[in-house]
Amino acid sequence: MKFSISREAFLQPIIQVVGVVERRQTLPVLANFMLAARDGGVTVTGTDMEVELVSSAAADVASEGEITVPARKLVDIVKALPDGAAIDFSVTDERATLSTGRSRFVLSTLPASEFPATDQFESLESLSVKEASLKRMMDKTAFAMANQDVRFYLNGLLLDFSGDTLRAVATDGHRLAVCDLETPVETSIERQIIVPRKGVMELLRMLSTEDDEVTLAVGGNHVRLVKGNTVFTSKLIEGRFPDYKAVIPIGADKQILVDRGVFTHALQRAAILSNEKYKGVRLEAAGDAIKIIAHNPQQEEAVEDIEAKLNFDSLAVGFNVNYLLDALMAIETEQVSMELKDANSSCLISAPDSDINRHVVMPLKL
Repeated sequence: MKFSISREAFLQPIIQVVGVVERRQTLPVLANFMLAARDGGVTVTGTDMEVELVSSAAADVASEGEITVPARKLVDIVKALPDGAAIDFSVTDERATLSTGRSRFVLSTLPASEFPATDQFESLESLSVKEASLKRMMDKTAFAMANQDVRFYLNGLLLDFSGDTLRAVATDGHRLAVCDLETPVETSIERQIIVPRKGVMELLRMLSTEDDEVTLAVGGNHVRLVKGNTVFTSKLIEGRFPDYKAVIPIGADKQILVDRGVFTHALQRAAILSNEKYKGVRLEAAGDAIKIIAHNPQQEEAVEDIEAKLNFDSLAVGFNVNYLLDALMAIETEQVSMELKDANSSCLISAPDSDINRHVVMPLKL
């Protein structure tokens, strides 16, 4: 196996793929990239057995072949080379040699036959979506995913395909984030899939804010996204996601309208003196204002008073301040709406007169 390639051309695919390679491995070969040189190009593959990324670049291939090499060492070497360097890559006697100018690096290898093959992917349905819209939808929900919860189906992001709507949903049992794709999509998919947390993080890293089209394909137990010369494939979490529609408050008759920026900054200041374990703040709404109060075990206290519009007389309720801040960060309008029934009910946070991006936060007893 032998090929020549420029530093910049080689750096793009290996940087794209290295994020999927875990630092701690159950199998030594999983710490490696698989490099395949053929048909005038080199293909780089990385996997952790759950998520796989494949990216490619044009190269001058002298002899075809495939081999696996240590992923992070290869990235570090190519990153450290000077701009415009011409790289010669060859494999002899189970050693890979990377040469450029007066520099030469010899890397250990493992046979490509030891690299885990991707399960056969059978695409049932596929659709084209705007890259920026997909990233935005996932950005505004992914923070609410659970992390290592025993309810394994919460450790991921739900993609709900229904009619011409694609919706992302995440919950950790204490809060819920829902966001719809801004534009309708042409699809006949009627299905819910759960993408694991690792896959979601790699997708967010891979997607940009460009308006290019990407292809999203759903198989029996995989999801695949194709963006240019990069292909992302992830296994799906098997399990039944909670009925999120039942969690969204209906008929909440108490509404608070408040300036999002003012509210965010007041919460951030109050959070400094909140209990480090529970991060609780108490909201006391009355008249035309909200009072934000935070206490901690050292008997310290923070009080913030901000203007607000209420359609009720008074109400006091507690929340985890980080959950409120996460929801506010995901909403882009100047004003934000908070709707709830009483001090014991969950709170629906959204932009006024819009249900594209909604957040539900459970109350906290303080």
